[in-house]
Amino acid sequence: MALRTCRSLFRRAAAIRNVKTELRDELSAQLGESVKFGASLASLSTYRVGGPAEALFEPCSAEDVSLGLRTAATLEIPWIVVGLGSNILAADEGFAGLVIRMGQRLADVARDEDDDSLWTVGAGLPTPLLAKQTAAAGLEGVHRLIGVPGTVGGGVFMNAGAHAQEFRDVVTWVDVVAHDGTRSRIPGDSIPWRYRSSGLDGVVVATQISLQRGDPHDLLRDVKNYLRWRKRGTPFDRPCCGSVFRNPTAEQLTERVDEVGSPPTAGRLIDAAGLKGFRVGGAEVSPMHANYIVNTGDATARDVTSVIETVRTRVLDRFGIDLQLEVRLLHQGSRREDS
Repeated sequence: MALRTCRSLFRRAAAIRNVKTELRDELSAQLGESVKFGASLASLSTYRVGGPAEALFEPCSAEDVSLGLRTAATLEIPWIVVGLGSNILAADEGFAGLVIRMGQRLADVARDEDDDSLWTVGAGLPTPLLAKQTAAAGLEGVHRLIGVPGTVGGGVFMNAGAHAQEFRDVVTWVDVVAHDGTRSRIPGDSIPWRYRSSGLDGVVVATQISLQRGDPHDLLRDVKNYLRWRKRGTPFDRPCCGSVFRNPTAEQLTERVDEVGSPPTAGRLIDAAGLKGFRVGGAEVSPMHANYIVNTGDATARDVTSVIETVRTRVLDRFGIDLQLEVRLLHQGSRREDS
């Protein structure tokens, strides 16, 4: 009985290997040299944790993104989209599917010939770089996003914001590739924007933003001040994802938050719950800013997840507020865009 069981297991393992080989051959045939296998997700994430990606595809154009999604649909494999990896927590086991990385190949910027306050921006452009470039050009609207990590595509998808500026305030249209690979242009005023969400379904490949004219000297001074604030008040130089939790909405607030201070942000709630410095393995609630969970050097995704669960439980028990995640958990079956 034991011998037959072992033989059965060996046959199953061989079958799985054959399926993976066939998938890899088909992916290579469809996507060419732009697809790689077994790439470390830790190297693609600012958290520096995560196992291997079954397949990593780095598109050069919107047409490539369409091809990648059509291929994933044809082969019936899960897929996810990442940018700079600044808003993801990749599982230690990795991702058994197609990872589409939006990078420098999709980072073009073009100004409108008739109105230079209109910029068309590729999804792969880093948001801090966009903030610097627009400020230097004497245009305001996104310059305060200098400390927001990640790409423009991810920023639009999640409606990233900081210091009273959000992408929804400036977007005039967004080019999106749907799950089946079809492309469409969606006007900004028809997007169901919400706090830290656009409601978009698909992959952002480009956007047009409308900015306001200002004094470049004043704007660049603002950029320096906001960046200085970010460096002084957050562990920006540690492996992390930025803010882990969204700030609670007015509907979530309870009478028990009076002791926290105003406004009762996620960081203040976590701090008031006595969790600064709380640690599991190599993951720690930052003593500098409680809404940052940092990798102190040898953290696993499981460590970070354990800290997240403890934080949510204690804040809920003490203040009656269920903190919602801003970081995206990258696991098989995910279909979302990350910064």
